[in-house]
Amino acid sequence: MKGELKYEGKGKRLYASDVEGELIQEFKDDATAFDGIKHDVIKGKGELNCAISSHIFERLHEAGIATHYLRREGPATMRVRELDMIPVEIVVRNVAAGSICKRLGLEEGRLLPWPLTELFYKSDELHDPMICVEHAEMFGWASREQIAAMRDVALHVNKVLTELFDGVGIRLVDYKLEFGLSREGEILLGDEITPDGCRLWDARTGRKLDKDVFRRDLGGLSEAYHEVASRLGLLG
Repeated sequence: MKGELKYEGKGKRLYASDVEGELIQEFKDDATAFDGIKHDVIKGKGELNCAISSHIFERLHEAGIATHYLRREGPATMRVRELDMIPVEIVVRNVAAGSICKRLGLEEGRLLPWPLTELFYKSDELHDPMICVEHAEMFGWASREQIAAMRDVALHVNKVLTELFDGVGIRLVDYKLEFGLSREGEILLGDEITPDGCRLWDARTGRKLDKDVFRRDLGGLSEAYHEVASRLGLLG
């Protein structure tokens, strides 16, 4: 049961639910890039992202990782715990791609010797600038202890997801994670984990199976997301 709209972002909406402290998270069919400058509506994208994210959260729960996810409730909706979101996202990189290549002059596809974690301040107006722990602590976005806990979870997630995607012939290049505080003050993994926020490459050919397909006009986004869902065994 969806109630009042609480939040709307580029790829999802959050609604009040029939249970205090729980929200309904709805995945949209919108595809955006370059801070919304490029936009399209891809029929069925929301359902694919909901299926993929639900499956991943369930696998993370099996591995003992606490998240906001409660259950999938419809083709494009899931029930989640309401969180007070921490405005710092963690990006985990296994392979050089995207912004790190531009910042450091790295060749795309360079395998990193160990998983790299980077911090970004969540601000659409500022285009999510990269920050350090001292920034987060100084400006009250997150404590040093919270950042350390988030990084520990991010690396645990990386181990689980790397094994999951390796098993279906997909290389997990990088991805972003967002966290929030529950009503009890526990740090929980929130938001979503989908090809919108991950770079996923075919392990054999390097073909892109994520939102870079849309960003770079490399083909059909729906087909790429269908392939990810199919390899994960989520399509009938």
